[in-house]
Amino acid sequence: MLLPVSGVGMNSTMDDMNLIQQRHHLVVRELGEEIDLEIGPSDDDPSFANTPLIGGPPREPSAEEHDETKMVMVSQLPSDDQDMSKSQAVKRKKKVVKRWREEWADTYKWAYVDVKEGTARIFCSVCREYGRKHRRNPYGNEGSRNMQMSALEEHNNSLLHKEALRLQMASKDKIIVDKPIYVKALMSKTAGSIVEAALKRDPHEVEFIQSVQEVVHALERVIAKNSHYVNIMERLLEPERMIIFRVPWVDDRGETNVNRGFRVQFSQALGPCRGGIRFHPLMNLSIAKFLGFEQTLKNALSPYKLGGAAGGSDFDPKGKSDNEIMRFCQSFMNEIYRYLGPDKDLPSEEMGVGTREMGYLFGQYRRLAGHFQGSFTGPRIFWSGSSLRTEATGYGLVFFAQLMLADMNKDLKGLRCVVSGSGKIAMHVLEKLIAYGALPITVSDSKGYLVDEDGFDYMKIAFLRDIKAQQRSLRDYSKTYARSKYYDESKPWNERCDVAFPCACQNEIDQTDAINLVNSGCRVLIEGSNMPCTPEAVDVLRKANILIAPAMAAGAGGVVAGELELNHECNLIHWSPEDFESKLQEAIKQTYQRALKAATDFGYQKESPEALVHGAVISAFLTIAQAMTDQGCV
Repeated sequence: MLLPVSGVGMNSTMDDMNLIQQRHHLVVRELGEEIDLEIGPSDDDPSFANTPLIGGPPREPSAEEHDETKMVMVSQLPSDDQDMSKSQAVKRKKKVVKRWREEWADTYKWAYVDVKEGTARIFCSVCREYGRKHRRNPYGNEGSRNMQMSALEEHNNSLLHKEALRLQMASKDKIIVDKPIYVKALMSKTAGSIVEAALKRDPHEVEFIQSVQEVVHALERVIAKNSHYVNIMERLLEPERMIIFRVPWVDDRGETNVNRGFRVQFSQALGPCRGGIRFHPLMNLSIAKFLGFEQTLKNALSPYKLGGAAGGSDFDPKGKSDNEIMRFCQSFMNEIYRYLGPDKDLPSEEMGVGTREMGYLFGQYRRLAGHFQGSFTGPRIFWSGSSLRTEATGYGLVFFAQLMLADMNKDLKGLRCVVSGSGKIAMHVLEKLIAYGALPITVSDSKGYLVDEDGFDYMKIAFLRDIKAQQRSLRDYSKTYARSKYYDESKPWNERCDVAFPCACQNEIDQTDAINLVNSGCRVLIEGSNMPCTPEAVDVLRKANILIAPAMAAGAGGVVAGELELNHECNLIHWSPEDFESKLQEAIKQTYQRALKAATDFGYQKESPEALVHGAVISAFLTIAQAMTDQGCV
């Protein structure tokens, strides 16, 4: 049955069917954590001709390709619907609306890509805005008032945008990612081919591709000496096992929720996997692969020969009750437990996962596996007494900084230190900096950062922990300590400092932040989070001769602590906190020396800002490459 059309009134079902018949080409020039998809102007908009897509001109479909796709899509519709669509087109009496609908259906023409606040977004070419920020009528004063209002309403309607996004996700082979390979100009042709192959295979995995770029850049001299390593690297870049699964759970209101779980076991060439579990709403496969790749190199660099893994879920633990978190963790473990074990893979804490979450995960694992082997949470569950399990990573960062400064005939005492983040790692960095006589002055959260010019002490750290435990804002700190100040929507990198400790998340330091660090007097940067600097930021820091301690070397404390705990379980040896810290310091020193030796072996000067970064990657890769060569093609 055909519905009458009056003026611009259009049946929503008709819109859906007309929409599906259209040809959508979407070229994504930049991929961020979030993309808002919107549409833009018509051919008669003079601004369209001067609105190029970032990264180069768009790929226009051939006439044959266009006709073929249109024919296939139309053929998928029922014959009645096709007749209805034809009748609908005939009944359109308003030429303006007809032209507007036909032209705006092609999303590809009317959108352009730009970066807004560090996130790639698809902008409307009419009003130059994205999301729900549209204001202008695409046809100005043309047509009646009702027609203008109808066009504006359609402009703000997301039906077309959602369909274009669906088509984008359904045809990933047509997605073109022109995210600049920042280090490509510095690479040899052989090394560059490795990155190009990874980009071709996983073009949409931005974090993973960025990590691959940095590692391959560090291995240029290694690959130049032995072309055999090209094949080893290409094999290493493909994880041994990637597990993606559904995690259904019931909240306190009795409603069912579904999240997505990940576990990427990247390499077991050196031994059983070890790696963290992250619960964060932005968690995806790209981040899981990037974390697993970094963890593989970190474990290979440590004194303990282990494989690397990482995983987690897009579940957000913030604001959830203990019972909700318990139910989610149990559902998560129901799927993943069969891949875990002391000789397979033992997960550890990461962002959004603490002692509480690991306790729930291990409890369900023990119940399903039927044995009490392995440790997910460390000594707080398995033996009494103090331990450095959660402190090890933060303390290790400060130990590493002290080793670097000692080679420069300097000391941490009296140095101003800026720290980002306010989680487990950041708080323990503050503790150990105070113990060494340094002056830590900042912490941060997702909303901004807190600076205390008097510096933090143990009492202030305890107060900060109380604030975080009660899920309050760091802004509340300044209500108690008048000399402190909280800055909204800002980062701490413009504060005057000698040493920086980024301990929040990946890519937290961009090019502007790096320039601020240089201008603030920073001379040493210790990576507490994995890949905290964008490639552009790294370039700025290197040109300024700022020494960088890579996370895979400086952050090895967590690996050391985990293995010492497992050895304790096996040997029933009592480790005191003093013994534990002594072992941790020795392991960090070995890691530091291995990284420096590998750098000097391949011609990097000890004082070079690239020495530790490249040396750590080289040492770790050569260890893994030898194992992969010995074991054959497996």
